[in-house]
Amino acid sequence: MRLRVRRPARPRPPHPARRWVRALGGGLLAAVLLTGCAPSVDPIGRLGKKAAQKVRPRESAYRRWGLAAPLARPPRPPARTVARPAGPGLPPVVDHVPTHDRVVFLTYDDGAERDPRFVDMVRELRLPVSMFLTDTVLGPGYGDFARLRAVGASVQNHTLDHASLRGLPYAGQRAEICGQQDKLKQRFGIRPRLLRPPYGTYDHTTLRAAADCGVAAVVLWRASMRAEGLSYEQGHELRPGDIVLARPEDTGGVTLIDSTTRLLRRIQAQGFTVARLEDYL
Repeated sequence: MRLRVRRPARPRPPHPARRWVRALGGGLLAAVLLTGCAPSVDPIGRLGKKAAQKVRPRESAYRRWGLAAPLARPPRPPARTVARPAGPGLPPVVDHVPTHDRVVFLTYDDGAERDPRFVDMVRELRLPVSMFLTDTVLGPGYGDFARLRAVGASVQNHTLDHASLRGLPYAGQRAEICGQQDKLKQRFGIRPRLLRPPYGTYDHTTLRAAADCGVAAVVLWRASMRAEGLSYEQGHELRPGDIVLARPEDTGGVTLIDSTTRLLRRIQAQGFTVARLEDYL
């Protein structure tokens, strides 16, 4: 009887699609095994220049605006108003905020919004600024200010006509304050909480009218921005909670951008940063 010896079957060549899958799997496995010794690739570097600028907007912004370091992040603001009222039913009058935080507050009167580069500066530095606006000074400039408000600047009251309020009768002061409250409500949909009386002059009637118009605080200042730096109203260096006034007409021919840069350098050199005034009042 003859025995048949069965030969082992010859393996079939893998299907082309299977060869592709095996090759892909091997490549992935090799990539995984090599990650421990291969240098990592920064994903930002693969995005391209424009995309990288969107991911890291502040990394180059502070240098672009003349600062040696980015502005420090301000601490968490208090949960309540820290300024004391001027009297029963009257808003407080403040030239600083009583706080131990190493912060100061930048406030700008009419005119800053007309420099489109200032709008870019506020946006790129995420600079918290408060804008005190007069209706007759701005005129059609409200359209320019809308760009500033869109990048985070706050809207506050500087009266309708920039008249000195002290000594005016109640009806006149109320018309100046409430009139601008109504204008800003009409244009921007908000009623400001803060009032800066023109020239920093006011009286008890001003406080009564401001309270009746819904003003939460009357804002003065302790330091003002000049071309050469800062001018101190009370002969001191910056202190925690100081309110700084910036008026474009006080810069003595120096551009608003350059004078603001000098101011920010001064603030940083003294160990402060900029916070939003509305968070404290």
